[in-house]
Amino acid sequence: MVHVNEMQLNIIEGGSVASPKGFQATGIHCGIRRKKKDLGILFTETPAVTAAVYTTNTFQAAPLEVTKESLATSSVQRALIVNSGNANAFTGEQGLKDAYKMREVTAGYFNFLPAEVMVASTGVIGEKMPMDNILDGIKQLSYLANKNDGLAFSEAILTTDTVSKSLAVELIIDGKRITIGGTAKGSGMIHPNMATMLAFITTDAKVEDAALQRLLRQVTDQTFNMITVDGDTSTNDMVIVMANGLAENESLDEKHPEWLAFYQGFQYMAKELAKMIAKDGEGATKLITVTADGAGSPEMARTIAKEIIGSNLVKTAVFGADGNWGRIVMAIGNSGYQVDGKVLDISIGNVNVINQGEQTIYEEEMVTESLQGEEVKIHVDLHLGKESATAWGCDLTYDYVKINAAYRT
Repeated sequence: MVHVNEMQLNIIEGGSVASPKGFQATGIHCGIRRKKKDLGILFTETPAVTAAVYTTNTFQAAPLEVTKESLATSSVQRALIVNSGNANAFTGEQGLKDAYKMREVTAGYFNFLPAEVMVASTGVIGEKMPMDNILDGIKQLSYLANKNDGLAFSEAILTTDTVSKSLAVELIIDGKRITIGGTAKGSGMIHPNMATMLAFITTDAKVEDAALQRLLRQVTDQTFNMITVDGDTSTNDMVIVMANGLAENESLDEKHPEWLAFYQGFQYMAKELAKMIAKDGEGATKLITVTADGAGSPEMARTIAKEIIGSNLVKTAVFGADGNWGRIVMAIGNSGYQVDGKVLDISIGNVNVINQGEQTIYEEEMVTESLQGEEVKIHVDLHLGKESATAWGCDLTYDYVKINAAYRT
């Protein structure tokens, strides 16, 4: 049980994207990758109101185009077919045909309309899809439709990730038990400019479609858009949320008296998934949390927090447990906002290193100790207003270079 403001959330042990009523998911190895699971299906027994946000990369992959078309046809969807190991990005007309084929074949095996099926892919850019393996894999998934395995689905979407990332929570709305489940992948090519990874969220709550889209965009800005690993925005990635209404609550939108509780539960889910992605950055050894307080606007707070978390010099200092607060100052100065250095406060862990623009007297060993844990917290107070934002990232290590130098091998 966790408390978010005054609301209680129950964390479901072993929960996943398949935890809400009516959702099913599983994943298999079909031969795109050497050994690991590489193809997954997520579907709902009844139609689900669906919303999505997409990568801002200019070269958007074929699966995104197909998914956008499905959602443009109808905001009510039934299924998502997803593969790892091949991004189907920058693959020309054939790549688009392959993505449509994945949608069509999935719809046929699961008895859905093609426009009710979304497609997602992740992996190497520029390689043709091994369609024989994929189409045979979709057939295998249809045989496993009743073997609900959210963990297998979460494993099937991974690339260089070291762990799967899943979570499910419960809360009470209108006296009904509402479940929100989610899974995500992301380890490299992660930068705060939505979308920068794959994240899939499900709920059995009944939600108005326009409200669901607004909710996703707002929460995305506060969570998934506030993480960075390496400053690169992917060609493929997206966040999708599906709400099938099987909890039988009164339909939710901003006018509902318990909308805030649902919003906070959804936000908690997204924040935890975002933190899991940041913590699992390629080669990462530490999760970094940066909070910027006292900003003059929400945009200023978000920008400065992201500038600090995205600085390679800050990230390498954290990796080396070097309390070089000058790198934090540098990152703030690179934000593009006018900040008064004479009132600036900076803390690393529990150690206040800058107070009102002046270095404090502290033991260097205390800062080093703060930088040696699995989670490192940096706090800055700009004393320019009342706005605040938090961003998440990871340290930059030797292993990041090793992993990406041999990504295709």
